[in-house]
Amino acid sequence: MEKYECPCGYVYDPEEGDFENGVEAGTAFKDLPDSWVCPLCDAEKEFFELVD
Repeated sequence: MEKYECPCGYVYDPEEGDFENGVEAGTAFKDLPDSWVCPLCDAEKEFFELVD
């Protein structure tokens, strides 16, 4: 699965999810709710970029 990086440096890894914010492991970035934001800086999904 593809990882996405926030401008602050946080990397969303779908294999880990975001347990603290209710996102289960195995959740693809595209399947995150629109209300989900970076757990470190509160940036919205639109600011994340695909990690090569």
